Amino acid sequence: MNEAVTMAAAPDARAEALVASYERAGYARVAPALLQPAEPFLDLSGEDIRRRMYLTTDPSGREFCLRPDLTIPVSRDYLASPLAGKPASYCYLGSVFRHRDDAPNEFLQAGIESFGRTDTAATDAEMLALGLEAATHYGVDSPRIHMGDVGLFAALISALDLAPAWKRRLIKDFNRKKSLAQDLDRLCLATANGRPEYQGVLTALAGADPKGAHELVTDLLSIAGITAVGGRSVGEIADRFLEQAALGAATSLPKETREVIEKFLAISGDPDEVAEQLRTLASQVSDALNPAIDLLESRTGFLAARGVDPRRISFSTAFGRGVDYYTGMEFELHQPGAAEDAGPLVAGGRYDGLLTRLGASSPIPAVGFAVWIERLNGNGGAA
Repeated sequence: MNEAVTMAAAPDARAEALVASYERAGYARVAPALLQPAEPFLDLSGEDIRRRMYLTTDPSGREFCLRPDLTIPVSRDYLASPLAGKPASYCYLGSVFRHRDDAPNEFLQAGIESFGRTDTAATDAEMLALGLEAATHYGVDSPRIHMGDVGLFAALISALDLAPAWKRRLIKDFNRKKSLAQDLDRLCLATANGRPEYQGVLTALAGADPKGAHELVTDLLSIAGITAVGGRSVGEIADRFLEQAALGAATSLPKETREVIEKFLAISGDPDEVAEQLRTLASQVSDALNPAIDLLESRTGFLAARGVDPRRISFSTAFGRGVDYYTGMEFELHQPGAAEDAGPLVAGGRYDGLLTRLGASSPIPAVGFAVWIERLNGNGGAA
């Protein structure tokens, strides 16, 4: 590695002191392996991470990568430990590796991952409060706080009269972009622009057994010599192809449905203001939204109890971090006055579905955040 990369990854006393404070608070320090199986990152991370990964292949053809983040490695180690399925909390400080045009490709992240706690609202609030303490530790006393909750969007979509394939597609799209406007346009146009050349195959698969159809498409791709395209695994390519089969049965995204979604995505303010607006929308759409709104209000109460003024928080129902595995609260802390594209100082969220996708036999609640040491040290750099 070149000197710039090595210097970027060298721990400093302030970062060590930050992680030591997490250890004193009961978070066990861990250090996952630098070299990780690539498949979980290709299948589960956001598109931005996938296209920046450093990949390699062993002699048997298995694909590995230098870890591009630490959430998945810590999660995998937790599942392999005797504590799997039980409450456990971890902290870390270590290098991650992503291709970046204007900054070192190896850089330090500190952070926390908490597993197995069922007090969702309280744990969410704890993560944001500890993230704010990290910013304060580096002299940033009043960072801008951006927050959203993909769980609210999932509750809305689940309550709408849509085909299951449309629901899965829209929820997945939320975490892929900070705004769904382009996705909604694309979905509507896709159904209005005629049938694809392979529509016959899609139609044949549409009513097939899901597992058998997936195996068939995967086998066809493998026979064709396709192992990955654009950072996506064969399994993910098969999933997307079968999704198109299911979506082909629908003629269009109804105009009224799109209007409800866009009305939801336009809601913003502090958490209390947002909850009030969402209650109004729920009265017009479905009471099924209310449990997710209850969680939002409970989290806000726990934040206030920790001394975090809810009026400091900019909450948007359209806010998302572009990470595919998030299922609930998402947040970012930004330097006051910094450009929007400068990247967060601290960022994280809830990912209750990740552990089952990594092999857990039953769902395990999980939430955490990462701290960009270089940004807090004033080094800048792209995400």
